[in-house]
Amino acid sequence: MTAAATPETSGTSRIPIPAPRVARPGGTGRAPGGARLLGLGAYRPVGRLTSEELAGRFGRTAQWVEGRTGFVTRGVAAADETIGVMALAAAREALADSGLTAADVDLVMVATCSSQPRAGVVAAEVAAGLGAPAAATVDFNAACAGFCYAVAAAADSVRAGTARHAVVVGAERMTDYIDPADLGTSIIFGDGAGAVVIGPAEAGAEGEPAAIGPVTWGSDGSKASLIQVEPDSQRMRMEGQAVFRWATGSVHRVALAACERAGVAPKDLAAVIPHQANLRIVNALAEKLGAVRAVVARDGADAGNTSAASIPLALHRLHRNRAVRAGDLALLVGFGAGLAWAAQVVRVP
Repeated sequence: MTAAATPETSGTSRIPIPAPRVARPGGTGRAPGGARLLGLGAYRPVGRLTSEELAGRFGRTAQWVEGRTGFVTRGVAAADETIGVMALAAAREALADSGLTAADVDLVMVATCSSQPRAGVVAAEVAAGLGAPAAATVDFNAACAGFCYAVAAAADSVRAGTARHAVVVGAERMTDYIDPADLGTSIIFGDGAGAVVIGPAEAGAEGEPAAIGPVTWGSDGSKASLIQVEPDSQRMRMEGQAVFRWATGSVHRVALAACERAGVAPKDLAAVIPHQANLRIVNALAEKLGAVRAVVARDGADAGNTSAASIPLALHRLHRNRAVRAGDLALLVGFGAGLAWAAQVVRVP
């Protein structure tokens, strides 16, 4: 019997350890040249909360709410639409879209800031649901920048050969943390999940942008109090005007740096997919980038601000609506609580 098949003993329990999955770099015996997106998936709750309903709660009009957020409706998860359930549904679609099977998956990452700390690792739940229980699993919490953080980490794992195929999910139930009486947060946040599959890519020609470009990321913890969940009430509080000024004044520089690192001019982008914080921020970012040929994702109009889920949800919608095509260059930009930010250029699968 080989060592990989020998049950390990811990105390009085004998726990069989699955044989390890050995990364096969590029399937060629060589280190992989890069990483790329292979498939996309999404899950949107059936429940909706309209701006008209919210406006009535606060003695405002739907036009007032939409003028400040750009959001017409927001997804609201039902009790049985847990973060794990939504993440798994999105992951299954992405895996099917990639043409791979669960046996090909050796890494699962879930970006979320709204899972309950004692609920365990959401990524492990997703891996088990996919039928890949031996995959490495990890949850990321970089709030609204979390999906971009997870994409960067998964892509680096694929490039290094420590993983061959990774499923990366952004999944949130933001409405669990909203105070219904708080105007500043009630009109913004929603629920949902989006996913991608990442796998190896051959090195491109010299000067050709990578399939998943280098990440530009960072944070400013000195301003973390601008967006936080109160320990006692477990309700989110946000200094909206200060966050708006920071996002509209700073995030475009992160996006431009990601383009520069990828060797891409903004005019060459086919899509700009920012975190859907609110559509005034999205529009300000798009204007400052100068991506004149790019379609700008405005998925928040239908979904609300879904934090780490907003970028993969928006990418999925653009792809489904054929607003982008395979091989197009898209800029992903995440930013939010922390204050954390991240951006990278990717090729659409």
